[in-house]
Amino acid sequence: MTAISANDGAATEFQLGGERPPSHDALVVRRTLAEIEPVANEATSYFYALLFTYGPHLRDMFPAAMDAQRDRIFAALLTAAEHIDDLETLTRYLQDLGRGHRKYGTTSDQYPLVGECLMYTLERYAPRSWGPEAEAAWVRVYTLMSQTMIDAAAEDEARSPAWWQAEIVSHERRTNDVAVVTVRPDQPYAYRAGQYASLETPWWPRVWRSYSFASVPRPDGLLSFHVKAVPAGWVSRSLVNRAIPGDVLRLGPPAGSMTLDPDSDRGLLCVGGSTGIAPIKALVEDVAERGRRRPVEVFFGANRDNELYDLDSFLDLERRHPWLAVRPVVAQYATLGLAGQLPEAVRQFGPWREFDGYLSGPPQMIRKGVDALVSCGIPAERIRHDFIGSLVGAQGRAGTRSPTT
Repeated sequence: MTAISANDGAATEFQLGGERPPSHDALVVRRTLAEIEPVANEATSYFYALLFTYGPHLRDMFPAAMDAQRDRIFAALLTAAEHIDDLETLTRYLQDLGRGHRKYGTTSDQYPLVGECLMYTLERYAPRSWGPEAEAAWVRVYTLMSQTMIDAAAEDEARSPAWWQAEIVSHERRTNDVAVVTVRPDQPYAYRAGQYASLETPWWPRVWRSYSFASVPRPDGLLSFHVKAVPAGWVSRSLVNRAIPGDVLRLGPPAGSMTLDPDSDRGLLCVGGSTGIAPIKALVEDVAERGRRRPVEVFFGANRDNELYDLDSFLDLERRHPWLAVRPVVAQYATLGLAGQLPEAVRQFGPWREFDGYLSGPPQMIRKGVDALVSCGIPAERIRHDFIGSLVGAQGRAGTRSPTT
């Protein structure tokens, strides 16, 4: 097994911001991913068993119960490797990961051990595709990934804390399982509309979940999040059912690139499902603040009428801004807006060739939404959404980002 150094630049055959990585490496890596996907759960358990055996001090960085959290680092590694031929997207994702991992206490000297455990896991669970060629490709890929994360963390350390303390100042229950939680950070917090942050509650130490900002940056510095309690959602259920004003959360750095393209004059086609509507609202406010009359079309999807918890505020925005159109879409027992599924509703009102696409919601909705937008004339490179990968989507979210869980 080749030793991995977090700073071994000689092992990297391609550079960020340059040409796309060699297609040969991409093909080799994807063969490994295809073999390991059916046994991803077993591979994940083995990866963490190795990690905690060789680095027992790392166990304290993780929550006491690993069943809902354990796949995040491993899934993030596999997701990043899967996208090695999309350097722009991959770079943003890895930089966000590097900055975000500061809140766990991650240091640069821990990356080589993680890489070694990754290699041993791949060797064990992808035996048909593993060999010297595959190992060399994965070493190059992991060296690039780890160094990008280390560099981003080091740059961030010079200007931002690893986390912020954030006091809850308002807790508004919108439905039985949705609440709008507003917090006041203890230090200035800069972000862009369309981004998200991870939150840790006092009830589940070391368990972080990501939620989108529901507005543009406010003059008073307050931050609002839309939270939906989901089954087995430790953090989400605590935030909806237990949190009250005065409780103090920990807040990670902002992340995500589902932000406005300042150089585009095209319209915005925004598709939000459930609490995925939160960053869409922030984007609408961002357009309003910029004062440019770009047409904005919003499709707000829900399973039932009563889950359109923020529709009134969107309709108020629509009344105040003639460039905005809001269309609620309800899947079951609809009495408001359009009946059916979001992708079909988007297709019904297309084509959308002169628009940029923005998607936020559950991974399955995003995948179907991307297909719908492409079929309606929006090129894939003009569609922005949470960074999701096949393995993460199959297992459930954000080593990549899942803003609504």
